[in-house]
Amino acid sequence: MADTLSPTQRSERMGRVHGKDTKPELAVRRLVHKLGYRFRLHRKDLPGTPDLVFPRLKSVIFVHGCFWHRHPDPKCPLARLPKSRLGFWEPKLSANRQRDLRNQALLSDAGWRVLVVWECELCNKEQLENKARKFLEVTCGPSSFSRGQEGSVSG
Repeated sequence: MADTLSPTQRSERMGRVHGKDTKPELAVRRLVHKLGYRFRLHRKDLPGTPDLVFPRLKSVIFVHGCFWHRHPDPKCPLARLPKSRLGFWEPKLSANRQRDLRNQALLSDAGWRVLVVWECELCNKEQLENKARKFLEVTCGPSSFSRGQEGSVSG
């Protein structure tokens, strides 16, 4: 099947795709901030450059787009393959998925806790909030830090 867009139109559309500060990532950042946690963004010294990094908790959150990172849930409507140029897309998207898994393993081996939030999970804010809270509280516990002080410096 041929591409429905001209090369110029396709280039413009693909140029709008960004790796950070995406709408899903911003939504997760707002949610986690609302829960009282503070974080660093896109630490390049960590495998995979995690979207949110909680240094004191030694925890990271990746916010993955279901299409680009190949969400493995068969019920996810956003993880579909394109209809055209499968010879290009299948290896590219599979390589993205393998790279993600490799980076998550490297982080885990280094003692970091990893949470992946998928784009489709943003549809249920309450469930996502519970998932994030459970992930972050397991590390520090609700009594380890006062709300909102995770990233503060004392002294």
